[in-house]
Amino acid sequence: MRGKGKLSEKNIRDSLKEVRRALLEADVNYKVVKNFIGDVEVAAVGERVLKSIEPGQQIVKIVHEELVKLLGETSEPLAAIDKSPTIYMVCGLQGSGKTTLSGKLALHAKRKNKKPLLVACDIYRPAAVKQLETVGKSIEVETFYLEGKKPPEIAREAKKYAEKNFFDLILIDTAGRLHIDEELMTELEEMKGKINPDELLLVADSMTGQDAVNVAEQFHQRLGLTGVVLSKLDGDARGGAALSIRAVTGCPIKMVSVGEKLSDLEPFHPDRMASRILGMGDIVSLVEKAQETVNQEQAAKLEEKIRKNTFTLEDFYEQLQQLKKMGPLESLLGMIPGVGKALKGVEIDERGMSRVESIVQSMTPFERQNPHVVDGSRKKRIADGSGNSVQAVNQLLKQFNAMRKMMKNVNKMSFKGLPKGGFPTQF
Repeated sequence: MRGKGKLSEKNIRDSLKEVRRALLEADVNYKVVKNFIGDVEVAAVGERVLKSIEPGQQIVKIVHEELVKLLGETSEPLAAIDKSPTIYMVCGLQGSGKTTLSGKLALHAKRKNKKPLLVACDIYRPAAVKQLETVGKSIEVETFYLEGKKPPEIAREAKKYAEKNFFDLILIDTAGRLHIDEELMTELEEMKGKINPDELLLVADSMTGQDAVNVAEQFHQRLGLTGVVLSKLDGDARGGAALSIRAVTGCPIKMVSVGEKLSDLEPFHPDRMASRILGMGDIVSLVEKAQETVNQEQAAKLEEKIRKNTFTLEDFYEQLQQLKKMGPLESLLGMIPGVGKALKGVEIDERGMSRVESIVQSMTPFERQNPHVVDGSRKKRIADGSGNSVQAVNQLLKQFNAMRKMMKNVNKMSFKGLPKGGFPTQF
């Protein structure tokens, strides 16, 4: 659309052919694609748009708005943990990520000062109970299980146990199958009847694309889901499942799993997902990640050091640790508007960060505080200790000195007349 003086029905339809092809390649339901393209065309072909000065931007805006509508317009939070106990029941096919999600939801609740209980109701898959117990131990959350009992009985007894021991949230990890069958559904229906969950969540593997939509539709018809959680959204999935599930089932997507760590769980925001799909970034999610991981006290100290130009390799190392907590570098860069498109197909070398860490760790505290004292013999010792070359040590010191000079210049411009504590150093 770039270079076009105005929009016409012909160039709109030509551009929408590309949108249609991209959506189908992303494994979006073909009926959803057909309706979506029709809605965009109706919105785009109009007098207001035809007079637009920047037709390319106008098309992006219209497609974005229609995508947001398709994804549900507003985010829907999980059921509030306002009664003891609140019950979340997690279901889905085998391998979709139910056990991991149960752990993620437990950690999510724990961070809100709630007391969660993990309940092992998958008695069929070998080592499933052990897996949930391992997940629970890693985040210091108790796991409930009864040997020799059927899943509906385990769930009912878990509810009684939670009531007696003042747990705020029960997370029930149910059994899955390789495909939907009558036995699985009957068991889940019986369990639902016994415990009356406040949230009945389906874990849908976003890597399976259109099949995830079919699974969601069948589970919703039998169980009456309250929400869907998309797992494995950090992989090669292109959003096809996210675009289709809401439109086909009418069931809201409530959370998305964006990594393997138990902390990699985010609320689903239709507007942000639409921006990511269009390559417009997601700066709001990036800021929220930073707020979760950045220590405000450390940020204030860092700001003071930047003001006084006393930033050291020790401070640099601490910043690297905070950056690592925010998730994979490729994922973070993809949230910055424009960067995701620019980096498409480019592999981010995460090992480079590990090399830097190992070099800094091989330095003495005095050397980190005073990098100018690192002479030839010290460089040799640091290189040997970190498993790197002297050239790699030289490169790090050179880059660090260049960064300090840049900070000094930024300091002169940015802090002039700025009140103390008024600069967001975490960015």
